[in-house]
Amino acid sequence: MALDSNENSEKSIDRFEAMLKTDDVYFFDAEDFEDIIHYYLNNGKIALGKKAIGIGLDQHPNALELKLLKVEVLVFEDKFEKAERLLDELQEIDAFNEEIFIQRANVQSKQDNHQEAVNLLQQALELSSDSFDLHSLLGMEYLFLDNFEMAQRSFKRCVEFDETDYSSLYNVVYCYEFLEDYEGAIVYLNDFLERNPYCEVAWHQLGKMYYLQDMYLEALTAFDFAIISDDTFIGAYFEKGKVLEKLGRYNEAIENYEITITIEDPTSHAYLRLGRCHEKLGNDDLAKYYYYNTVHEDPLLDKGWLAITDFYNQKGNYEKALFYINKAINIDGENPLYWKRAANLYFSLSNWDEADFAFKQSVDLGNYELDTWLMWAQTLKRTKEYVSATQVVQQGLEFYPEAAKLYLMMSGLQLILKSHKSSKDFMAKALECEVDGLQFFEQQFPELSKIAWVGALISESKKAST
Repeated sequence: MALDSNENSEKSIDRFEAMLKTDDVYFFDAEDFEDIIHYYLNNGKIALGKKAIGIGLDQHPNALELKLLKVEVLVFEDKFEKAERLLDELQEIDAFNEEIFIQRANVQSKQDNHQEAVNLLQQALELSSDSFDLHSLLGMEYLFLDNFEMAQRSFKRCVEFDETDYSSLYNVVYCYEFLEDYEGAIVYLNDFLERNPYCEVAWHQLGKMYYLQDMYLEALTAFDFAIISDDTFIGAYFEKGKVLEKLGRYNEAIENYEITITIEDPTSHAYLRLGRCHEKLGNDDLAKYYYYNTVHEDPLLDKGWLAITDFYNQKGNYEKALFYINKAINIDGENPLYWKRAANLYFSLSNWDEADFAFKQSVDLGNYELDTWLMWAQTLKRTKEYVSATQVVQQGLEFYPEAAKLYLMMSGLQLILKSHKSSKDFMAKALECEVDGLQFFEQQFPELSKIAWVGALISESKKAST
C-alpha cells in the first residue's frame, strides 16, 4: 500500500534521526532531504537543518533545491555575501528559476532594501506559474515601504486565489484601516461575505469596521453573525461586549465577556472589561475583584493598574490609590503614565516634594501632555519655587504655544516675581489665544486678581462673555 506524503516525511525524519545516533550513513532521495530540512527549519531546529543540508549535498551535490535551502539558512544567519555568491552560482545553472529571485529578494529585504526586494519579486512573478506566495511576499514588502495601496492590491490577489487565506484577508483590512478608508473596507467585506456568508473572520472584521465608524447596531449584527458562524470565536464575543458597553448595555456586555473566559483560559483584558462594566453598574466589590484579577493575570498590563488606581481615586481613597500605583511603578518604573498618576495623587495629598519628583519622572519618560505641565507648575508654586515653576511652564509652551492656561500661569508667576511688564505681556498673549480664559487665572491666583489692572481685565472678560 502506498504511503501518503506525511507518512513518508515522518518515516524519513525518523530514519534520519536514527542515522545520527550511529556512525552509519544512510542514503536518502533528494526529495526526502528536502522534507527533512523543511521540517527542521519550520520547527526552529536550525542546527539539525544545517546538518541535513550538509549530508544531503554530500549525497546529491548538484541538487538545486538543497542548495536553495542552504541559501535560506545563510540568509537566516545574516551571511548575506555567502548567500549572494551561492545564488550567483545557481543562476548560472538555471537563469530562469523563480526561487533564485525569491531568495535574492529575501537577502535584500533582510538588509532593509525593500524596493530592490520588490523589483526582484516582480521578476520572479514573470517566471512563475503559481504566483500565490509571491503576491503575499510582495504585499509584505510594500508594507515595509508604507505603500499601503500596492500592499492591499497584492493581498487582494492572494484572497482571490484562496478565500480561506485569512492572513491575507486581515492584511487587506489592515491596509484599508491604515488608509482610513473604512467605507471601502465595509464594501469589500460585504462583497466577500456575499460569496462566503459563513466566514466568521470576515464578519468579525466587518464588525470592527462598523465599530470604528460608530455604527454600533450594525457592528452588533456583524459580531452576532460571526458567533453564528463559529460559536467558539472568542474575538467576536469580546468585540460584541465592547459594542454593548458603548450602548450602555453593561449586563449584556458582562455576559459576553464571561463567555470568553469559559471558552478559554481567562485573559487580563477580559477581566479588565468585566471590572469596568461592574464599576459602571455600581457593583464595587465585583469591580475590585476583576481589577485585582487583571493585575494578577498580567502584572505588566498598565491599563489594569491604572483602572484600580482610578477606582480608588474616584472614591477619594488617595492613600489606597497611591499604594496600587506604587506597586505598578515597582514593576515597571519606566512607564510615564504610572508616574503621572502618582504625581496627581501626591498632589491631592499635598505631598508637594513627592509630586514634584513624580511629575519630573513622567516628563523625563516622555509624557508631555498639557495638564502635566500645568499641574507640575502648580506643585512648584505651592512650594514657592517660582523660578522653577516658570521654567516648567516655558518647557510646556514649547509643546503648546497656543495654550492660554500656560500663558496665564506664567503671567501669575511673573507677578509674584515682581516682573510686572512680563506679566502683562504673558496676559496679553493668553487673551490672544483665548479671550474669555481669565477664570483660570482667578482660580490659580485669587490674591493677584485683586490687583487693579488684573481685576479690570477680569471684569472686562466677564462682561464680554455674558
